[in-house]
Amino acid sequence: MHPLARRAAAELMVVLEQHHGHAWRLHEPGNGKMFGVLVVAAPDGTLGYLRGFSGMIDGQWEINGWAPPTFDAVARDVVWGPGETEMLDYSAQRAALLATMPADTNSVEAKRIAKAVRSLDAARTARSRVLMGQIQDCYRFASGRGEVRGLRDIFAPAEPPAGAGDCAAPKLLAQAYAKGLTPLALAEFWWGAPSVTGDRREGVFYAACRGKCLPILTHMLDGLPADPPPLFGAAAIDAAEPRAVYEDAHLLVVNKPSGLLTVPGRSASLQDCVVSRLRLRYPDATGPLVVHRLDMDTSGLLLVAKTLEVAKALQRLFSLRDMEKHYVAVLDGTVRGEHGHITLPLRVDIDDRPRNIVDPVHGKSAHTEWRVLSREGGRTRVCFTPHTGRSHQLRVHAAHPDGLDAPILGDRLYARTPPDDDERLLLHAERLAFVHPVTGTPLVVEQPAPF
Repeated sequence: MHPLARRAAAELMVVLEQHHGHAWRLHEPGNGKMFGVLVVAAPDGTLGYLRGFSGMIDGQWEINGWAPPTFDAVARDVVWGPGETEMLDYSAQRAALLATMPADTNSVEAKRIAKAVRSLDAARTARSRVLMGQIQDCYRFASGRGEVRGLRDIFAPAEPPAGAGDCAAPKLLAQAYAKGLTPLALAEFWWGAPSVTGDRREGVFYAACRGKCLPILTHMLDGLPADPPPLFGAAAIDAAEPRAVYEDAHLLVVNKPSGLLTVPGRSASLQDCVVSRLRLRYPDATGPLVVHRLDMDTSGLLLVAKTLEVAKALQRLFSLRDMEKHYVAVLDGTVRGEHGHITLPLRVDIDDRPRNIVDPVHGKSAHTEWRVLSREGGRTRVCFTPHTGRSHQLRVHAAHPDGLDAPILGDRLYARTPPDDDERLLLHAERLAFVHPVTGTPLVVEQPAPF
């Protein structure tokens, strides 16, 4: 993060705490908010910064002294006023129908009413989509080259996600362009009560979300000397990696280094991975080779099958939870207690992949057992035993306030502060224990953490 952006953000945090926190009820549950600062240069070279917030605050889109929304307010009101009335009317009609529902839900009348409700819901959904499209047409974004594009054009052929264009970063850039100011450095941070999902905390800086903001910011920054988004997973890794820790005629266990993908990424520049390297070493191997995955940032033991039959047998051990895995991690914080279990359900954050969030309603069950190994200097070394294998499970369970409330050091997605470029995630898969699917003998493979 640029020092000027950090300095501006620190100043704004003080302003929020002293002047706005109470009035805007930011510290009440569910009222925390993402804020942003944009350091700018005036035509005469004078430096300053703009400030903005995501969405609305205290029911208001526009507050004096803050970056305004990116939509045409007059055009939006023309759509939103009547549209809101329509939606309320649908709700009233639905409530009226349900109020007449007889006690016998299997009766002819009950089925008629249920059908009418479904029809009304379908009509409301269809109308809502039309209104949303009309509202999205009110958003316009200029680029650094002066090219102006609409929201739907930026996301085409896909539909823009809900809330796209309302985050702090697009607002700040739009205001800078409108005032003839040159953007220099941007930073966004959370202030107030933690987010409902627990993945946003006060005073922590966060990168712009990929789902809502990345397409918009890619357009808006065009023409500026901006650093490109980092492409994680494309760093050069020694050709000898991953090195085998155990091998026999049927399977092997390799020690994956941090920074190497397990399987190919979507980008053409992210094809170097454990699977592609092992395909070259074992050209006669069948099946998927790797039978489970480690996050790119995680190092440690990865199980590899040489045949499809062995792969299926090993995958069966994982599905039956007959595969024992232990991880070592160093956490940023002092964990209370010595041992415990975390069962926070997880799902992917559809607006900010690959992040995952806690979701009690739509999340999948996730179970992590933890045990403290040591404590020193505000850090805690722990052993993790995952009893399920959800994506980013250990990382989210460590960082979440209802988990250990201590993110893993070096975590670029869930840490309190962004790690340095040369700082790795301190999470390592150090032990695998299972019954060999061919020989039937117990097999234990260990690889101590390199940190």
